[in-house]
Amino acid sequence: MTKPSRPTAGEERSGLNRRTLFAGASTVGALAAAAALMSRAPAEETAAIEPKPAPTKGGGYSLTDHVKQYYQTTRI
Repeated sequence: MTKPSRPTAGEERSGLNRRTLFAGASTVGALAAAAALMSRAPAEETAAIEPKPAPTKGGGYSLTDHVKQYYQTTRI
């Protein structure tokens, strides 16, 4: 039984090898990801978001003296 000869450094290899196959597959994947991200660009600019008015009876965070005292106690 004879062993197949391996190409020497000067000879060209024909066909695909594993490295070029994986390199091509990763390139195709990167291009597909870039195309997917580019297609998500917003079609219209959204209107400026207006801040919500402060609640009249509680329900919102406010920096009161009690809260300031708590933050003073947590300092190292």
